[in-house]
Amino acid sequence: MLSGFLPAGRHLLVRSHRYPDLVAPCLGLHPLQAAGGQHSVRPQDLEEALPLFYSHRERLVAIGEIGLDFTPWCAPTQQDRDDQMKVFIGQLDIAMEMDLPVNVHSRSAAKVTIDTMRRRGISRALLHNFSGKPAAALEAVEAGFFFSFPPAVCRNQQRDRLIQRIPLDHICLETDSPALGLHKNVSRNEPANIALSCSYIAKVKGQTPETVRDVTTQNAYRLFSRASR
Repeated sequence: MLSGFLPAGRHLLVRSHRYPDLVAPCLGLHPLQAAGGQHSVRPQDLEEALPLFYSHRERLVAIGEIGLDFTPWCAPTQQDRDDQMKVFIGQLDIAMEMDLPVNVHSRSAAKVTIDTMRRRGISRALLHNFSGKPAAALEAVEAGFFFSFPPAVCRNQQRDRLIQRIPLDHICLETDSPALGLHKNVSRNEPANIALSCSYIAKVKGQTPETVRDVTTQNAYRLFSRASR
């Protein structure tokens, strides 16, 4: 599955048409946009993107990557955070309308992201590259949400306790290629490196890589049910 924010999402839709057995597209507005530098997404960005959501609604397997990023240097003002929240809620409502799961980015905003999804009635969500507190993660588990971890978790043990606390039947694998690889800013991350995430999670949880592979695959199919059709 590939997830992209505009305009990259358009390229993913083309690829999914060309490789239907390999690529299952998501589409969403990331909380940070690049236009002469990163800035918070704005409500008008969502207004401009709406036709693309609806014209491709039958092909999408999820709405994403969406979410909140309240990192101070990325969202320095209250207006930035308010704009992100408006766009996030708007896309959660689109996901509910289209009966699709969401692929979610949350940085320096884990609890508010989870609380917002619960209030909007979201029951199917993937919190990708999650680095929030275990207490927030367990609230998300209670809501039925899933988590995924890229090869970057292998660099240190900062998220070991988090991975230990989250039940395996709420974990998926990801690479976030070409970013978040094993070696930061050294080599390009690739989809094949998903095996690194699998092996590391198996080590932390005391399971075999084969068990983690099988369980996380079934988790992904449950969450992104359109991709399994």
